Amino acid sequence: MNIHEAKTNFSRLLEEVQAGREVIIAKRGKKIARLCPIESEERRSPGLLKGKVDDAFFDALPEAELEAWER
Repeated sequence: MNIHEAKTNFSRLLEEVQAGREVIIAKRGKKIARLCPIESEERRSPGLLKGKVDDAFFDALPEAELEAWER
């Protein structure tokens, strides 16, 4: 789709993208842009792992493990 057509039909193009399709925009026959859907932005929920992580997770690492990470 060329730039003029994209400007004229921008709302329709956004509907296409919202439906999951990708739109390529060209200038003088050369591809210059791609409109594509954004992956869903899921929100993190505090406490999601509550009760699923063993208390040992928070223990200090053994000395040998700490030394290995410092190398």
